[in-house]
Amino acid sequence: MSRYLLAIDQGTTSSRAIVFDARGTQVAVAQQEFHQYFPRDGWVEHDAVEIWDSTLAVCREALEKAGVQASDLAGIGITNQRETTVVWDRETGEPIHHAIVWQDRRTASLCTKLKSDGHEALVVERTGLLIDPYFSATKVAWLLDNVEGARKRAEAGELAFGTVDTWLLWNLTNGQSHYTDATNASRTALFNIHNQDWDDDLLALFRVPKALLPEVLDCADEYGDTHADWLGAPVKVAGIAGDQHAALIGQACFEPGMAKSTYGTGCFLMLNTGDQALRSENRLLTTMAYRLNGKPCYAIEGSIFVAGAAMQWLRDGLRLITHASESAGHAETVGVDNPVYLVPAFTGLGAPHWDPNARGAILGLTRDTGIAEIVTAGLQSVCYQTKDLVRAIRNDGARLESIRVDGGMAVNDWVMQFLCDILNVTVDRPKVTETTALGAAYLAGLQTGVFESLEQISDMWECERQFRPDMKPALRESLYAGWLDAVERVCNN
Repeated sequence: MSRYLLAIDQGTTSSRAIVFDARGTQVAVAQQEFHQYFPRDGWVEHDAVEIWDSTLAVCREALEKAGVQASDLAGIGITNQRETTVVWDRETGEPIHHAIVWQDRRTASLCTKLKSDGHEALVVERTGLLIDPYFSATKVAWLLDNVEGARKRAEAGELAFGTVDTWLLWNLTNGQSHYTDATNASRTALFNIHNQDWDDDLLALFRVPKALLPEVLDCADEYGDTHADWLGAPVKVAGIAGDQHAALIGQACFEPGMAKSTYGTGCFLMLNTGDQALRSENRLLTTMAYRLNGKPCYAIEGSIFVAGAAMQWLRDGLRLITHASESAGHAETVGVDNPVYLVPAFTGLGAPHWDPNARGAILGLTRDTGIAEIVTAGLQSVCYQTKDLVRAIRNDGARLESIRVDGGMAVNDWVMQFLCDILNVTVDRPKVTETTALGAAYLAGLQTGVFESLEQISDMWECERQFRPDMKPALRESLYAGWLDAVERVCNN
């Protein structure tokens, strides 16, 4: 029996492929960055063809590095940047426009109108989401309204919509599979998370023809076989989940009350709530955790738009550092009691503020401020934003005593210690921090029999290091009060 799994981790700034063995151990990885397009203030786009090309390239490279043939694979799991929206021609497979990225805010005025017209209550009730440019629904509407002839073609069934998972699946199967999974569907604002189907009332509200939509399957399911030409032999695509849901699975947060926080381009804190779709009173999102064997598991989530992207900006935009790894040295020099605050509202603020018009700022500058203070403020901003989410979760009545962390920034010891200090909770970092890709591999392994159960996966999770709070309450409160003041200054609500 084939005992290897290939995980496709298609992210906001790069495409990765990782080969795992049956113990969940990483065998080989390949990664390729791709271009970011910023056509206007607050607009963010990707070339969907470049996403596909880079994904195929890293799949081939990872298999070659691992010395593994396609025929050695039990299956493929896909995890992806969520909400990013692609519409393409069913006949040619050509996208009608660049993909509109989850960070994009071009539909802010439409969302404001929908809210002022009183539609948000319906959206919250059916989807667990708020009306915001973040989600796919208004992005689809924008494409249909702004690409010549698109709406007419969509209504005639000539076009297909998908989030990035669906786009990759379509290409991997040469147009044979037009599916998504329940987690990605739950981020469109078109999917009813209670009856687990596309919602006709929401499709009418957002003016999205049903003919565009993919069929929704479980996270571990039969998604079709890859075309033999791509990897050298057909391989089952057996698992799909949006990146944050895949990370929850990779962190083995299968029991209600377990939480994970992922630090990638953005930051996403997700708390498992089991079979209960808890409604937040503090502007957090109710979402799918995963769906297996037709049974939905729910979560409550806080989304931060800019985490690692702040460090990318300090590196590429301001050129204050040449590599993200330099940031820890700056932070150790400055220390935690940093009077400078960086509010990275480059594309608005996410939870719990949900202000699409907020813009970034650096506050607390003095004549003594230098590169080290600004870089440290960038690191601290990620922790302060997480504190915003944890405070909202607790105000919703959920218990949160510890967090399992992952993503690129989780390897930074300084950041993780400051995080646990400012949150006043323990922070557990796993031995495998590539939990997003691992979660996708677990899903494919569950479907293909490599893994027998969630219990087996839970037993495989190992903690590499636990961070414990060691900050005086007065300092914690003072630092966070400074952050709240900084956020208030950039918000337009």
